[in-house]
Amino acid sequence: MAVTLHRAPVADIAPLTLYRILWMRVSVFVVEQEAAYPEIDGRDIEPGAELMWASEGDDVLATLRLLREPANTRIGRVATAPHARGRGIAADLMRAAVSHLDAEAPGIPVLLDAQAHLAPWYGRFGFVVSGAPFAEDGIPHVPMSRSSSSDDA
Repeated sequence: MAVTLHRAPVADIAPLTLYRILWMRVSVFVVEQEAAYPEIDGRDIEPGAELMWASEGDDVLATLRLLREPANTRIGRVATAPHARGRGIAADLMRAAVSHLDAEAPGIPVLLDAQAHLAPWYGRFGFVVSGAPFAEDGIPHVPMSRSSSSDDA
């Protein structure tokens, strides 16, 4: 079965699909990474927020979130289901996200907070470390930014 990429605001996502997306995020960020924090933080329903996800049939394989902030756009909550890792699915989502953002808002910076060990992976899509390292829920992170005119991998 083919992998399909999707993008929509929460209000437009079918309830069972939204449940699968949020269940996977909690499974990865809260359970697997042992970071007890409010994964469902209210930002998914902010004006302009969208979720992107990759599916194979009803199975949600990977997801990320786009947030429109006053001076930039932010990518976050990038997660891949354990059984789907190593297939390049999250990379496909990132390429689709930055391509969409480049077309939607040329010149607007795109920000993300990467787990430090994943900074080289995000570098493949034109992101560079843009500030001092910090810990979030006990996990080392680095802020990263990308000009919307950057080339992506």
